[in-house]
Amino acid sequence: MAGQPPPAPASRRLPGQVAALALMVGLRRQLRREWGGSPPHRWLLARPRPEGLTAAPADPRPGRAENGRRILLGDFTFAGATLHAGPKGDPWDRPNPSRRFAIALHRFDWLRDLLAVGEGGAAEGLRLALLWRRIFGRWNAFSWDPEVLERRVFNLACAAPTLCAGASDAETALISLDLARQGRHLLSTIDGPVKAAERACAAALAGAVLTGEAGDRLTTQALERLTKALPLTVLADGGHASRSPQAALSLLLDLQTLDAALVQRGLAPPDEMMRAIDRLIGAVRFFTLADGALPVFQGGEAQRPNLVAAARASESDGARTLPATRNGYHRIESRSLQVVADTAPPAEGAWSVTACAQPLALEILISGRRAITNCGWSPDAVGPEALRLGDAASTASLGDLSCGAPVRGLSARALGPRLIGADAAVSARRQQADGALWLEMSHDGWVRRFGLRHERRLYLDLAADELRGEDRFTPVTDAAAGEDPRRFIPFVVRFHIHPDARASLARDGKSVLIKSEGEDTGWWLRNDAMEVSIESSVFFQDGQARRTSQVVLRGQVRQEVGARLRWKLTAAEPWPPPR
Repeated sequence: MAGQPPPAPASRRLPGQVAALALMVGLRRQLRREWGGSPPHRWLLARPRPEGLTAAPADPRPGRAENGRRILLGDFTFAGATLHAGPKGDPWDRPNPSRRFAIALHRFDWLRDLLAVGEGGAAEGLRLALLWRRIFGRWNAFSWDPEVLERRVFNLACAAPTLCAGASDAETALISLDLARQGRHLLSTIDGPVKAAERACAAALAGAVLTGEAGDRLTTQALERLTKALPLTVLADGGHASRSPQAALSLLLDLQTLDAALVQRGLAPPDEMMRAIDRLIGAVRFFTLADGALPVFQGGEAQRPNLVAAARASESDGARTLPATRNGYHRIESRSLQVVADTAPPAEGAWSVTACAQPLALEILISGRRAITNCGWSPDAVGPEALRLGDAASTASLGDLSCGAPVRGLSARALGPRLIGADAAVSARRQQADGALWLEMSHDGWVRRFGLRHERRLYLDLAADELRGEDRFTPVTDAAAGEDPRRFIPFVVRFHIHPDARASLARDGKSVLIKSEGEDTGWWLRNDAMEVSIESSVFFQDGQARRTSQVVLRGQVRQEVGARLRWKLTAAEPWPPPR
């Protein structure tokens, strides 16, 4: 209503306001679920009936033939668990090892792997899709949940023409009808900006694959929704509204697939869609590091370099000057070092369901190899919300606390695990001179609690090819009420080591040698911390946790005085020294 202030973002709402919003959203979702399973809705989803399949869009994501061959043998391995159905077995009529496994199974991502095998894979994919529809094709609250349905519609639309190339007319009609019904229902689940672009894109792709009025109507409706959703999802600099580099990559791949399908149909893509593709390509180019992969920030996990390369395959040749900053991230580089820093607050409100409370987090590559990274986040993790706190990133934490945390309980079930208390102001300033780069960052996430501001300063010496850092906790004018300013507060600065690198503590108990696999020499992480230790950590890639380690620097700060911790990353001398 005009004249009323806009609702406060979820990160600033009081617990009572979050609970009230969760109740309202939960009731609306329950009503939608009841309607989704009702006979009138199922009747509407089936009309008009599609006449067949036409376009054959090619998903740029490369399939894994080795996974497809395992599925042909009846072994389904997802989310760290395996279901043994046996050759020509039925994975749908038996209990799944875990909910995470069931989500992966019902998303149909494995179709891409089966098609990578060849003709036998297509026949098995068709058989499994027809078996799925016998049990879940009419309606099921779990398998038709939007988070599961979105990827299944996309994957089935990409695979359907190949699956049905050797199928009977009756089987083709069943697959076409399934795709139409699911695409229509997916379009009806869009009720806000979050995931609207991804769902509209999948529904439009389903429409582009179908022939006749069914396909034309679904394509038109979905493209209208996509045109409205993209300006809210893709920012002017190409960053995704969630601030996740991986989310930008995934949406780019989806839009590229839809673009190819529309070209096959002789349809002009919307202008807004082409603008979004151009912007996303620029963002993915910015985030692509020397190892060909993206940094792990804000709700993403490590992606394979060939996936990034697939999204950038359409780029024209020629050198491009990368901007220094994009989507709230900064890059600084020397001959051997490449540093990316998160210099903006996490996403707010509904966009924050995968966001991380990890201000000023870093990723560092040495000689083109990932050395210092962040844990990453995956919905397939055990206890995934812990990975969204400060301890899971290469940044500092104060008093064993995090600058915000995901909402829990019933509110999380209704709203999703949004971040609350993560509305810290973050600032960054970049300077450059002959032979040096400075990056000065700060955030006030602990001002209300401790009256201290975290400042992180990076100095990249281009001539010496070394990185000097300083983490400082600076008192502000108004200390936290009720706290004794004379007491000492523990702080920790963490550097998570990539699984392909190793960290070892020197005899002095302070310096840490970081060495990548296959390298004869390493790099020293020297520091003036009170205590230095190497502890266990994890790194998420393709939904799987890889064991690794982290360098933990500990100290104490007094509220009225503040404290600082200095560290330096410099190349180690080769041993034995060259003659």
